[in-house]
Amino acid sequence: MTGYQSTKTSYATTESAFKADNTASNKCGVTLMNNQVGAVVAEVMSHKEGVTITRLPSMIRVDGVNRMDFDYDEISEALGEEEGFYDAAQFEENMSTHYGRMIHEDDRTIMFANPEDAAEYIGFDLPTFEKK
Repeated sequence: MTGYQSTKTSYATTESAFKADNTASNKCGVTLMNNQVGAVVAEVMSHKEGVTITRLPSMIRVDGVNRMDFDYDEISEALGEEEGFYDAAQFEENMSTHYGRMIHEDDRTIMFANPEDAAEYIGFDLPTFEKK
């Protein structure tokens, strides 16, 4: 060879934490603004079974297994406000994204991981199929 030598370089790779995974996670969640209201909502939700809170600089992730209920009166009380202060409008104002099926009731917002679990709330009749 004249002045140029071919060398083969190999690089070790690690699995990315941000890889795509199409399997069902059985989770649902919301991203809240990291402000006074979002912090209180996250604190209330942190005491519920199956709920994980991840605090980031500008947002708070609230992730739950199967189903999460954001009880408006419970959150109003934690905020030091009267019943009825926290409602669907307050929830929507503080939330930036969500995943899962979201159902707004008069007294709560319910998040479902599986749309089938929300069927009764949205008037969706799941058809049954017989095998032939």
